[in-house]
Amino acid sequence: MRFCITEPLVKHVDWDDFRVFLGLARAQSALEASQTIGMNQSTLSRRLRKLEENIGAKLFDRNSHGHHLTSAGHRLLEHVEKLESTLAAVEKDVSGDSMALSGEIRLGATEGFGSQFLAPHLAQFCTSHPAITVDLLPLPRHVNLSRREADASVTIDRPTVDSFVTAKLADYRLLPYATPAYLQRHAPIRCEADLAEHRWIDYVDDLIFADQQVTLHKWLPSVKPFLRSTSIVAQCQATRSGLGIALLPCFMGSVTPDLVPVLPQEIDITRSFWLVAPSERREVARIKAMWDYLRRVADANADFLMGRAQRIVWLPA
Repeated sequence: MRFCITEPLVKHVDWDDFRVFLGLARAQSALEASQTIGMNQSTLSRRLRKLEENIGAKLFDRNSHGHHLTSAGHRLLEHVEKLESTLAAVEKDVSGDSMALSGEIRLGATEGFGSQFLAPHLAQFCTSHPAITVDLLPLPRHVNLSRREADASVTIDRPTVDSFVTAKLADYRLLPYATPAYLQRHAPIRCEADLAEHRWIDYVDDLIFADQQVTLHKWLPSVKPFLRSTSIVAQCQATRSGLGIALLPCFMGSVTPDLVPVLPQEIDITRSFWLVAPSERREVARIKAMWDYLRRVADANADFLMGRAQRIVWLPA
């Protein structure tokens, strides 16, 4: 079954019906969607039935795990998310909000980079722009920009979505780190082959969220981790406790007390950060200001992120 949003359909469908559809598609739970939208569940169900009748297609399959989009629902979601973005852009443009250095920005980021590097720099940005409120989301997963979880995001996988604006933010280096006390207690490490004899701290393999994440399974497949965590911050703290060795970004390991790099002359693992935003959000003034600031900060700290410098460079916003 195929359908498109036509003029007769638009005449019969209230935007609130689409709002209900979006809320349920994103929450996958009628209870959670009703709480988010501010509508009781019976009204939500009634509006959903009305929307399905007007479209002439079933939009959700329901089971014990919640509401899941049908193929027709997935196609409608693409249209409605574009419509939502367009309406938001029109509203901001007409109100002048898109040109103002004020309002809210929600920025997603990988957990380590967001908490260790971005947070202190964004503090400077907020001080320079007191009318802007920044929501920083440092998470061990990607935020979903299509579902408007954030206005922009820093990711390690380069997006391929045509409707996104993408810019390379920076390269960064990873190295094994451990405490001097751990290294003194255990067998000496003279070459990369010696690493297999040591205790390692790593990610949980089946919960990896990005293709570009570096894990022991990819790098040293013969090594079984001693401790695993989805959190790079937790891995760093476990390493600092003297438990073992972890592969950490230099921007974390080099500034964490009690940690030293292992075989820095032999090991060179490099990845990249990408700055991403939906095209209609990229030109909003406050988002553009943050975007440009983050690129300047990353450029100024290229040596620090690659482990060639030990000190962070601070820039005015």
